[in-house]
Amino acid sequence: MTSKKLQKILVVRNDKLGDFMLSFPAFRLLKNSLPDSTIVALVPSYTKDMAEACEWIDEIIIDEWQNSGFFSNFKLSQDFRKFQFDAIISLYSTTRVGVSALLARIPYRLAPATKLAQIFYNHRLVQRRSRSEKPEYAYNSDLIKYLCKDNDIPIQNSMDPPYLQFDLLLVEKTRNKFCNTYGISEDSFLIFIHAGSGGSARNLSANQYASLASKLTCQKPYTIVLSAGPGEYENAHQIAKQLINIPHIVYESRQGLKQFAQHIQFADLFIGGSTGPVHVAGALDRPTVAFYPRRQSATALRWQTLNHEDNRQAFSPPLDADEEDMSKIDIEKIAEEISRKFLSH
Repeated sequence: MTSKKLQKILVVRNDKLGDFMLSFPAFRLLKNSLPDSTIVALVPSYTKDMAEACEWIDEIIIDEWQNSGFFSNFKLSQDFRKFQFDAIISLYSTTRVGVSALLARIPYRLAPATKLAQIFYNHRLVQRRSRSEKPEYAYNSDLIKYLCKDNDIPIQNSMDPPYLQFDLLLVEKTRNKFCNTYGISEDSFLIFIHAGSGGSARNLSANQYASLASKLTCQKPYTIVLSAGPGEYENAHQIAKQLINIPHIVYESRQGLKQFAQHIQFADLFIGGSTGPVHVAGALDRPTVAFYPRRQSATALRWQTLNHEDNRQAFSPPLDADEEDMSKIDIEKIAEEISRKFLSH
């Protein structure tokens, strides 16, 4: 069923990669509920590749004006006016986007009821995300459900992973080429460890990741793949120097986010902090291990990955330690737990 009032909808998630990946269930829910509507996403250039890979997004607006001061409101509102949107849903609410939506005269404007930004929206949903009472993707989807209920649109909810998937033949060819390039046996179990920390969450140190890689026990031939994006290469090589007699390679992703995601799809296990790449792995429903602080706004529940429950494992500092002291995580203990859950069969 399609609402005549909502033929063109703008969805805003113009912050970091991990946040954007956790909006995929919301895009699916919206498109399934309004299949004939045009769904447009406002994203930064950094996440453009993932927006293009999302099958529930019809068009993309690149947010080019984030650092342009007051001028950005005018330019962004012009971008909005070109589309003549019937509605905007800000999954991530900022005053700048709210002002631009108002200037563009978008009739239906929905956002979380937070801070000053909410005054520029005529529909608001109280969420209090900082309490971390549910996963971030659920908060995003709640806004879509609000829009649907408010406009008498039946909600077509389909939440099963994966939320992202590339052509399987392409991924198989990419894996074969990857193994040939690095001299890895094609039957090797590939354990990706992404030690980079491009997001705001606390992470393990390079020494902790090296220790973890050394203590994993796998029942089959395996290779540790130390993946690194731009600005993360030094960290990966620092870990590599410590992996004596551990089969490993350093994979430096230099061809963009889409190709990196295609590599993540053939990872047999993906280990990392609560950053963008681990959320890409979750959307692909790969087995993941993620590390989180216990700070209320950054918990493992709030930033839970999108994969099936059996495919995810999360660790945080113990209750008797500071909530952000990742050094207190017992590497030997969690190596045993990871090995038992993912590497023993």
